[in-house]
Amino acid sequence: MSTTARLGPGQRPGILVVLLLGSTLSVMAGAILGPVIEVLRADLAVTGTAAGLVLTAHSLAIALASPVVGWVMDRWGVRRPLAVGLLVYGLAGGAGLVVDSYIPLLVTRLVFGLGAAAVFTGTTVAILMLYQGAARDRVVGWRSTAVSLGGVLWPLVGGALGAVSWHGPFAVYLVGIPIAVATLVALPEVPVPARDPGSGGLVPLLRTPLLMAYCGLLLVLAMLMLAVAVFLPQRLAQVGVHNPFVVSVFSAVLAVAMSLVGLVYARIRRRLRYPAVLRIAVVGWSAGFLCLGLSDSPPLILLAVTTFGLGMGLAMPALTVLIADAAPPTARAQATSLAGTATFAGQFAAPLLFGPLMEATSITGGFLCAAGLSAVLVVALLFLPEGAGPPGPAAGPTETPAAPESEGAGR
Repeated sequence: MSTTARLGPGQRPGILVVLLLGSTLSVMAGAILGPVIEVLRADLAVTGTAAGLVLTAHSLAIALASPVVGWVMDRWGVRRPLAVGLLVYGLAGGAGLVVDSYIPLLVTRLVFGLGAAAVFTGTTVAILMLYQGAARDRVVGWRSTAVSLGGVLWPLVGGALGAVSWHGPFAVYLVGIPIAVATLVALPEVPVPARDPGSGGLVPLLRTPLLMAYCGLLLVLAMLMLAVAVFLPQRLAQVGVHNPFVVSVFSAVLAVAMSLVGLVYARIRRRLRYPAVLRIAVVGWSAGFLCLGLSDSPPLILLAVTTFGLGMGLAMPALTVLIADAAPPTARAQATSLAGTATFAGQFAAPLLFGPLMEATSITGGFLCAAGLSAVLVVALLFLPEGAGPPGPAAGPTETPAAPESEGAGR
């Protein structure tokens, strides 16, 4: 896919590459440690719950820190906070290479979450501010593809390093350091919109019903997505699928489906408004959860997993734009940061909600409850205003990114 031909005259070709690379980092924040978590638990002599916090502590830190990160970016721009966040991401994440005790490791994971919050919010805000019109639909679709591919490729690298030591996967986080340098070199300083005293601040955003509805939808989708990731292997074991490689194929299919939708998302948006995009996604999820709860056929379960990937590929870029557009320009970063809070709060809450539910009922019962929750979301989406986001504009002058006032401003 050619991108440099569409860049504005004041921008450098590396901007989109840097932003897409940065976008791959948030999704692998915890997944990269999954293959070594049991070895880590045994080596540090901690309980399974304590070891699990190594995987999830950063999600809580991201959820809590994101609004502060958004506030900073609304006032001082994106470029420097994003670069600092990437540096913290690399250093705090890579600290696991040398940390040999549990409490210091947990502390580094919390600090790592602060950097990851800046990466998640900063890459999203930069894309939304630098690209407009059809170009924005195309780039948020590519971002969805980058995120899903990052969730597959980075853990594979981590798994290979984990074969040497449980410390090995932490080396992957060091990639944040060169990306931080590239951000300072390639990313322009996007001018901060003039502040309107009556339009800024987090409290007014929390009083915006449509914005809160979008964030609530994102929270539930993130929770459902993690429930699939955590409990799908157990469901597969129930239907006779035990081979680890075959189980990994199911996860890979989900990521591939999400990636493919990201590549054609701009074309879909040229034909459909956001409410229709979201309804299609959530209807697919409802059907997928019904299949997980009722069918014992591995091929049908694979089809269900595919619908989750397709739905996520539609919903994530749509909600990213809707959340940003529901806020005034002076509070766009704070609104986007709420998306980070919703996403990672949902991920943190998923095991706490679905774990006890499935223990009290069954794996299939939990998935059927998820199907019911998805059906409730479908009904709720019927009330989403049809004017929420017109179909994407046809290719034309609006495809160029919004050029900053000067190429090196503020460097």
